[in-house]
Amino acid sequence: MEGDCLSCMKYLMFVFNFFIFLGGACLLGIGIWVMVDPTGFREIVATNPLLTTGAYILLAMGGLLFLLGFLGCCGAIRENKCLLLFFFLFILIIFLAELSAAILAFIFRENLTREFFTKELTKHYRGNNDSDVFSATWNSVMITFGCCGVNGPEDFQFAPVFQLLTSDIDEVPEACCRREPQTRDGVLLSREECLRGRDPFLNKQGCYTMLLNAFETYVYLAGALAIGVLAIELFAMIFAMCLFRHIQ
Repeated sequence: MEGDCLSCMKYLMFVFNFFIFLGGACLLGIGIWVMVDPTGFREIVATNPLLTTGAYILLAMGGLLFLLGFLGCCGAIRENKCLLLFFFLFILIIFLAELSAAILAFIFRENLTREFFTKELTKHYRGNNDSDVFSATWNSVMITFGCCGVNGPEDFQFAPVFQLLTSDIDEVPEACCRREPQTRDGVLLSREECLRGRDPFLNKQGCYTMLLNAFETYVYLAGALAIGVLAIELFAMIFAMCLFRHIQ
């Protein structure tokens, strides 16, 4: 009976680790996609050191889970106590780090409101200044998603730094102008008419709504994936410790 129990735990451990292996492969794939995606994410990531660091952390976490899933599978099948203990400790560290990140994300979720982004944009935006990370990131977002400001072109009427650094007749930055195609290399329909805030030469939709629509599905998917990964890691640690204690 005890032998059957040990065998069952061993194969359950293998299954859980196989899912961790697949989860690591998914995170690795997402990290690589963010870094090389041609539709604008690469530009946004490249202009923001924080996002660049986040992308590399995603790659590292994916690679680590990929490796640990492989080691866990080997430890379970070969009944190697050293591999199982190594696996347990590292999964515990990753589990605690992911749990801490989830708690912090929940605590600071209010920093991602429309009001927060509007306040930051009007306070710090400097127009077509690629040497300023904040402005360059916003320009990339507006060009990529074909949007203007957080709520719309009217946001720039309340941006004192932008108003100070641009001409009196410019109501919006060049990044708000419609292009054909809507990419950084696209041709402006009419730069002069756009900068004066005239239709139909500028994008009037705010970026906050555009980003919510673009990422709503992915946010729920990412949340469900994160909960699934945490649950799998928890069960994998339980099975690893049980298997470790029963191996002679």
